Amino acid sequence: QHALNSGIRRYHVAPVLCQRAKVAMSHFEPNEHINYEKLEKNISIVRKRLDRPLTLSEKIVYGHLDDPAKQEIERGKTYLRLRPDRVAMQDATAQMAMLQFISSGLPKVAVPSTIHCDHLIEAQSGGEKDLRRAKDINQEVYNFLATAGAKYGVGFWKPGSGIIHQIILENYSYPGVMLIGTDSHTPNGGGLGGICIGVGGADAVDVMAGIPWELKCPKVIGVKLTGKLSGWSSPKDVILKVAGILTVKGGTGAIIEYHGPGVDSISCTGMATICNMGAEIGATTSVFPYNARMKKYLGKTGRADIAALADEFQQHLVPDSGCQYDQVIEINLSELKPHINGPFTPDLAHPVSDIGAVAEKEGWPVDIRVGLIGSCTNSSYEDMGRSAAVAKQALARGLKCKSKFTITPGSEQIRATIERDGYAQILRDVGGLVLANACGPCIGQWDRKDIKKGEKNTIVTSYNRNFTGRNDANPETHAFVTSPEIVTALSIAGTLKFNPETDYLTGADGKKFKLEAPDADELPKLEFDPGQDTYQYPPKDGSGQHVDVSPTSQRLQLLEPFDKWDGKDLEDMLILIKVKGKCTTDHISAAGPWLKFRGHLDNISNNLLIGAINIENGKANSVRNALTQEFGPVPDTARYYKKMGVKWAVIGDENYGEGSSREHAALEPRHLGGRVIITKSFARIHETNLKKQGLLPLTFADPADYNKIHPVDKLSIVGLADFAPGKPLKCIIKHPNGSQETIMLNHTFNESQIEWFQAGSALNRMKELQQKSS
Repeated sequence: QHALNSGIRRYHVAPVLCQRAKVAMSHFEPNEHINYEKLEKNISIVRKRLDRPLTLSEKIVYGHLDDPAKQEIERGKTYLRLRPDRVAMQDATAQMAMLQFISSGLPKVAVPSTIHCDHLIEAQSGGEKDLRRAKDINQEVYNFLATAGAKYGVGFWKPGSGIIHQIILENYSYPGVMLIGTDSHTPNGGGLGGICIGVGGADAVDVMAGIPWELKCPKVIGVKLTGKLSGWSSPKDVILKVAGILTVKGGTGAIIEYHGPGVDSISCTGMATICNMGAEIGATTSVFPYNARMKKYLGKTGRADIAALADEFQQHLVPDSGCQYDQVIEINLSELKPHINGPFTPDLAHPVSDIGAVAEKEGWPVDIRVGLIGSCTNSSYEDMGRSAAVAKQALARGLKCKSKFTITPGSEQIRATIERDGYAQILRDVGGLVLANACGPCIGQWDRKDIKKGEKNTIVTSYNRNFTGRNDANPETHAFVTSPEIVTALSIAGTLKFNPETDYLTGADGKKFKLEAPDADELPKLEFDPGQDTYQYPPKDGSGQHVDVSPTSQRLQLLEPFDKWDGKDLEDMLILIKVKGKCTTDHISAAGPWLKFRGHLDNISNNLLIGAINIENGKANSVRNALTQEFGPVPDTARYYKKMGVKWAVIGDENYGEGSSREHAALEPRHLGGRVIITKSFARIHETNLKKQGLLPLTFADPADYNKIHPVDKLSIVGLADFAPGKPLKCIIKHPNGSQETIMLNHTFNESQIEWFQAGSALNRMKELQQKSS
């Protein structure tokens, strides 16, 4: 009653009113209920079959099996057919996902789904101005997403609502949920005990279409936490430490499951931070067991009814005693020191106490040009409070930030609450600029003016990724990732050589002082202020809704089906590029200014592989055209080959496609005539995205064979007529001098994925099945 009287858009339901299996999944979908009974039933079936204790990851994943009685289950080998509870899409990836859903011909989504407008808002002048500008520039795209959501039954979070992962944590994630999202940091929801997995848009279409979604049965890496966080150490330091141990591909094919007595010393939003950045180690997802910290967060975000239900089913929301992990890492939180990772890769871990000396030794700039806090990884109320606690100490001594300083609230609710409670003003007073509730600089949406491109400089962020050029498109920006409070302290000092645990600052009065370790409430004492209402409910019947895509639009383009496989081997393919070293999805399909073309496949294909380094000349976006012998941009060369009817391949190195879930990195090569990507290894999401679009992601049976292929060679893939799960394919390499050699290539296709290839794409295959059934 108090909530209703005060106008707060929250619904507080007393636990005594809860009914089993009649608790809504969210306030926005009162008729969609949490189904713990089904989870319980499926777990029981699998437990009898496997006859062993289960990890939490296994309980939730196997609890969502389409056929728990017959599904073959073997960690790291078999493909599982799953029934996720819901789908979430951010606006940059939602465009292509919704275009694919429209192309499927289905009338409405089969599971609760949402669209979140967070990626297209460029950081420039500050929150309100940047938001107004984004609404004007992106009106066509926002209108498409809003109307498509209304027509197909998808909830729509308007620009300014906040970052997708923070909104999911506040409204949609809950213990035991299986949620898939078209963004690689979807695992953020693991902080509330859910299995939340980042995927490409085509995977989301499967779930929205109501067909089982496939995932290779994940291994489970256990991270046992002991001790207790204290002082300057924060939840961010846990994942920074784990990243240093496992590296950017150490979690590939596995779920990271945190457990142990140290878990209870971490707030719910802190657990979300840890799970969020698990994407940087290649993990399928990360998860924490349900505990009192999650219950407290659920209550504070108006979901005490869900917490009461989770209490009732708690045995299924924690790991079994005696369960076995494929690998175990142990971290004593009492001994964990503040960390800072980078530059150029998120797994290059350093204690903060060492980074100054390391930077000087390596020739990295030690003066910090900009400090940036916020992002989907670290924008909680607690994060902002700890940063404000640091800033307040500096202000009391007459100091402000020596570096430029920006703040990105994670959601409208966080923005409104930190404004009410004074945190935002403290951060402004110390020199900060509060940006819009959006991704902003974290994904390259940053109109940076303080440096010129090519100028060597250092920034520190509380973000998750720091790939070359990711934040500001400047390859000479050395980006370091750390906690918000360390970013704040370093921004005040202005140098990487400052260690807040031991070093002193000089106040305006000339006296030296040391910053005390920050302390802040994990949740506000009052209720959260929800701020402005930014949610659009889908109508009960959207069949009369019109979705407008202009044929002359430069932002949106309806999709044409990809061509089917012709039943023949792929012979005499040219090599578009042999990539040297790291090749992330940022290298394959850059973000930043290219985000505006995410709904227009032909236009965005002009960024294909422009960031990848060509091994032939050591340059980016410069490859030899094998037909003309002239060097030119990668997309132009690919378009020329397509025009001439020539198929082509890409040769890659380790962990190819690391990073974002963006399926454009698979759509673009397919659109421009690519057929095969051969690498030493793939990142999970990208490999799946390639399969979905009818490409062949293959790996060298012997990684040393990477050295046998030269950019001037021609390749033939032999054995496709007998393409079968687990059966290697032959690759014949034809050298310019007329000599040949044969190497073997492995793949991870199962039977249904082979059908995707044969049909031309997973979407084509879906349409074929629909036609047969009708």
